[in-house]
Amino acid sequence: MAAGDGDVKPGTLGSGSESGSDGSSGSLGGAGAGAAAEGGGWAAAALALLTGGGEMLLNVALVALVLLGAYRLWVRWGRRGLGARPGPGEESPASALPRMKKRDFSLEQLRQYDGARTPRILLAVNGKVFDVTKGSKFYGPAGPYGIFAGRDASRGLATFCLDKDALKDEYDDLSDLNAVQMESVREWEMQFKEKYDYVGRLLKPGEEPSEYTDEEDTKDHNKQD
Repeated sequence: MAAGDGDVKPGTLGSGSESGSDGSSGSLGGAGAGAAAEGGGWAAAALALLTGGGEMLLNVALVALVLLGAYRLWVRWGRRGLGARPGPGEESPASALPRMKKRDFSLEQLRQYDGARTPRILLAVNGKVFDVTKGSKFYGPAGPYGIFAGRDASRGLATFCLDKDALKDEYDDLSDLNAVQMESVREWEMQFKEKYDYVGRLLKPGEEPSEYTDEEDTKDHNKQD
């Protein structure tokens, strides 16, 4: 054996022993540290995957709940929209009533058709009387515009007022309304003509009702259809 082959070189005791540690157990420690670092990377990646997956699952669950809630609302309220048709076994108030023959109304006669005393609902706009029974969810006793049922709604529609102050117990000639308000009344009249059955005129005090023949009545209804 050559001298010094198994000896630690002078001046390298401290570093030699550290070097020896690094060279034997030190290199093992380096490998262990690398493995630990690699293991930590996999753990971090797995944790990130689990965290991301958890967020994804949470988002999917939230979307599912929102869709379920929307579906339930559609089932509950969908049929209540404008133009909704009654389902099997259901019958709307309008479909259960025969079509009203054309006639004229005094204010007292009009008030009988408020949806409470009779199922039929009438209202007047600009001297014209319309059958709004098929819009009973709006103009019925519990509807948002139920105050107009059986009444002359012209002033309330012209002034956008739903208070009783907008309705007069006597005949309302609307003479105090300004030009903009009267234009609004005429626009409302046209909308009601397009959507509801026109059944006659609102009579002024002392005015006699017109006599409508069956031919005139049928002709008028055919125009609306």
